[in-house]
Amino acid sequence: MSSSTAPELAEKLWESFGRLRNEGVSAREYLDQLASLMVLKRGHELANNRPDLTLQPLSDAWQTLLAEDGQALKEAYDHILQSFASREDLFGDVFRSASNPIQDPDKLKKLIVEVDGLNPGRSGTAAPLERIYKSLLALAADDDRAGLGQYYTPHAVVRAMVACAQPGPDGVIYDPACGTGGLLLAARDHVLRHHRNDMTAEQSAQSDGGRIFGTELVTEASCLAKTNMILNGLDSGIADRLIEDRDAPFQASLLTPSIVLANPPFGRRLRTNSIPRFRVSTRNGELNFLQYIASTLGIPGKAAVVVSDTLLFAAGAAHEVRRQMLADFDVHTLLRLPPGVFYSTAVKANVLFFDKREVQPEVPQTSLLWVYEFRTGKRFSDAIRNLAPEDLDHFVRCYRPGESRTSRVEAERFKCFSYEELMDRDQVNLDITWLKDSGRKDGDSAPASSVIAREIVEDFTVALDEFSVVADLLEQSRTRSSRE
Repeated sequence: MSSSTAPELAEKLWESFGRLRNEGVSAREYLDQLASLMVLKRGHELANNRPDLTLQPLSDAWQTLLAEDGQALKEAYDHILQSFASREDLFGDVFRSASNPIQDPDKLKKLIVEVDGLNPGRSGTAAPLERIYKSLLALAADDDRAGLGQYYTPHAVVRAMVACAQPGPDGVIYDPACGTGGLLLAARDHVLRHHRNDMTAEQSAQSDGGRIFGTELVTEASCLAKTNMILNGLDSGIADRLIEDRDAPFQASLLTPSIVLANPPFGRRLRTNSIPRFRVSTRNGELNFLQYIASTLGIPGKAAVVVSDTLLFAAGAAHEVRRQMLADFDVHTLLRLPPGVFYSTAVKANVLFFDKREVQPEVPQTSLLWVYEFRTGKRFSDAIRNLAPEDLDHFVRCYRPGESRTSRVEAERFKCFSYEELMDRDQVNLDITWLKDSGRKDGDSAPASSVIAREIVEDFTVALDEFSVVADLLEQSRTRSSRE
């Protein structure tokens, strides 16, 4: 493994999954095992590099796993997982829900030896653990699209969102649905890559974990995010509070972030009718996430949020949220992504960019909405090819990060629409396109039947969401009538 790149090393590790899949081990369980082993290994490396008594048990545990074999190894590993779950730090959070589904001690030992071979401290070895883990998350999301995939934002989309947001050393960056933590770590990497040499000592200390925060409701995803933080060196101090396990929209945030980067869950329905502090009452989880992000964002602040097509054109609460957003925020850019980019080929997603400034009474904050139409004539999937970072380079150039938006220039896929034009559209519909998909006429480029089937399912899902909106309105009307 010594001369391989991070993706190659991750591929080799993922090949071992084939030996366990037939024994009932899921992709999620296998990734959890790799996460636990890699965290133990990182603890061992850290303990060797700095005198820290809190890390010594992790180092001892890793040495025990390397020394034991057979049933003694399995018993030792089970004991390690149980004992470390009681730690009151980021390491403890990782092991809190960990278990060992690998019943064959020989296969467990083989996996431990493979992970031990990933040692960036030895001469000739390649990628650090954090890069290998990043590649593993992508492989696992692709393998388990209905599970882990929904918590993973593709690297190409992450890269474009961060490049356009341009986080700096003074910014507080927040992701209220952080999944595996990719957006937060990409933002931190951007800060260190572009500002490391001109940061003050205080800014350098804060950039080592003190300027990124995330919340995540799903325990499994939160555990993966915390593993990501540890492997990226955020293992102590304020890092213990980097990821909070909670349902963000239901609690008012104590943060006033300058940048929000988020990929909130689509299609989630709340158990209660609404969240009282939001201006638009709805049970639609995605709409409430967007309202939460808008209310949490500091002034001045900027956000890049992945949103579904439904949010762009649905009636009822979605219409009211769009109207409010255009009036109270500078909703300036919309990136329209093709199907197949995210965990389901049926998911039609976009990235909405908006800024928050002091509101001027009776003056709409949005002036121009620039739409980048990257959907028409574009198809990505495992059968074709996955979206690569360079596919969105033209969008980033059109966006012109760090420059005044007055310098933007229209192109074939990049058009602007005034506030008045948007408000004149039926229901303030932002589902805007102007290109024709000529590729549909070519039988060779037509989507596969499985893709068409998923698109039909998506259409039915949208219809159900519309019926839910109508049901909400009728319920609200009935409630008001009964009170009167």
